[in-house]
Amino acid sequence: MKETTLPNPTEEKPHAQQFDPAKLEALAGHVLTEIGAAANASLVQSGYELGLFDKLSENGPMTAGELAASISGNERHLREWLSSQYTSGMIDYDDTTDKFSLTPEQEMVLVNRDSPVYLGGSWYGVASMYHGIDAITRSMQTGEGVAWGDQCSCLFCSTAEFYRPAYQNALLSEWIPALEGVHLKLESGANTLDIGCGYGHSTAILAGAFPKSRFTGLDLHESSIEEARKIAVEAGASNAYFEAGDARTFTGNRYDLVTMFDAFHDMGNPVEIARHIREELLVEGGTLMIVEPRAGDTLSENKNPMGRAFYAFSTAFCTANALSQLNDDTRATAHNALGAQAGEARLSSVLREAGFSQIRRAADSIELMVLEAKA
Repeated sequence: MKETTLPNPTEEKPHAQQFDPAKLEALAGHVLTEIGAAANASLVQSGYELGLFDKLSENGPMTAGELAASISGNERHLREWLSSQYTSGMIDYDDTTDKFSLTPEQEMVLVNRDSPVYLGGSWYGVASMYHGIDAITRSMQTGEGVAWGDQCSCLFCSTAEFYRPAYQNALLSEWIPALEGVHLKLESGANTLDIGCGYGHSTAILAGAFPKSRFTGLDLHESSIEEARKIAVEAGASNAYFEAGDARTFTGNRYDLVTMFDAFHDMGNPVEIARHIREELLVEGGTLMIVEPRAGDTLSENKNPMGRAFYAFSTAFCTANALSQLNDDTRATAHNALGAQAGEARLSSVLREAGFSQIRRAADSIELMVLEAKA
């Protein structure tokens, strides 16, 4: 094969920095990998829509024809989809039998909804990003933000499904026991407020485990609250109640425990919210529990697959929502619009500014950290 000689743009620009051909080749390969990942995201969603990953899980190794027969689909088109998923590392393939399958690890990540590493719901969030790209792009120029409720509806179920496995696997067994005195209070009967509850998985899980306590889920998004009520009924959590409302002005009862699961960084003025919780919502000696992405405190620390994903989602959804709650003056304030990679130091600084004096990192999971704050 004839070797291709790349033109060197610095030959025409003598003061320009010389480029390294090896680094250039590596970068081009990296960008091509990014393009492939972006292109395949919509095809993964198609796989979920058609139940293809479930079929491969249920039936074991299958040829394209067998998979097509199982869904009354088109064999030729499905073979191309199977090929795209195999070359993307999403499924496995045996060229001696011409059959496709899922490894045990792929099943845990893509199919098993009870697995702590299940990521099947995340793809709909990616889809909603493409649906809302015009508004997101406009906000990057104007700073006007994009309110959560104005995003594509597939974002809401995707967010709920992304975090649900972590709540199911760690909330009761690791996070609550890590908080000082909280488990005993909940067992005895406590009043709890879950701010930014979304579909209410966290609320329903806690309510089911502590029947003597009362749990209220609060969220700005009316449609999410309606879904949360359904989920709580299905879970038999009769002590879980839900209300659509703004945490900045909410003045319900006093609470022994206030929780925010992946919600604090979405709020326009987190200092104002935290101060309102301390002054108006918590009982004396009450606990604020904040669950946030497990980010480092510097950008360099977050240059990893998790940081890459969270920064992308934060740009499109989290920071966009926070900015939508601010005006021209408050958008420039240092602690406003934290973003999903705020890090422990910055989050703790916000809480101290809001008047909390006892702040500690109580627990960690694969992608999340738990902060405990007391006045």
